[in-house]
Amino acid sequence: MTPDDNDIVYSQYTPDFLGLFRRAIEALSGSDITADRIMSFLFIAWDVFSVIAFILSALFIVGIIYSYIRMGQLSEVEAAAMEEEEKRWKERHKHDTENKRWAEIKKRVESVSPNDWKMAIIEADIMLGEVLANAGFVGVSIGDQLKSASASNIKTIQDAWDAHKVRNQIAHEGSDFILTQGMAQAALIKYERVFHEFGAL
Repeated sequence: MTPDDNDIVYSQYTPDFLGLFRRAIEALSGSDITADRIMSFLFIAWDVFSVIAFILSALFIVGIIYSYIRMGQLSEVEAAAMEEEEKRWKERHKHDTENKRWAEIKKRVESVSPNDWKMAIIEADIMLGEVLANAGFVGVSIGDQLKSASASNIKTIQDAWDAHKVRNQIAHEGSDFILTQGMAQAALIKYERVFHEFGAL
């Protein structure tokens, strides 16, 4: 019987992948390999792979959780260090005139060190809190003081909010927050507008 156009003709040169796999296993094991043994081997290999994949996934998840916790702890340490630095600076300059303090702050932002730029913002924010307190705005934090104010009694209230927001990003985001010198200078300009409105400079 001759094949017609609808018959599938298998070439003797078609690669026999299953046969190659069987011969490879036989060469390694030295015994005859049947289709059942091959399937059994594949099932076992899949089970081993699944277990390894599960263990690796669990380790990755644990690593992610650990990294997240460590980042939170680092942020807390940075925030505590910043608060301590604020206290020391406030104690050191409590008898200075506002103009002298402001000159030192502006000098910091002209530095080439990003840490100096951050300290300039922090120190300017301390001044802002004192200026608002002296003006009669009460609150546990500067945010509370600004919430008790409005555009009717502080013309530069938006400047105060914008500048204070930069300080909060420095305090709460830690090293994740990238402060450029331009951002620091812009924030100081806004602080300065508020200080001029209250006659602090």
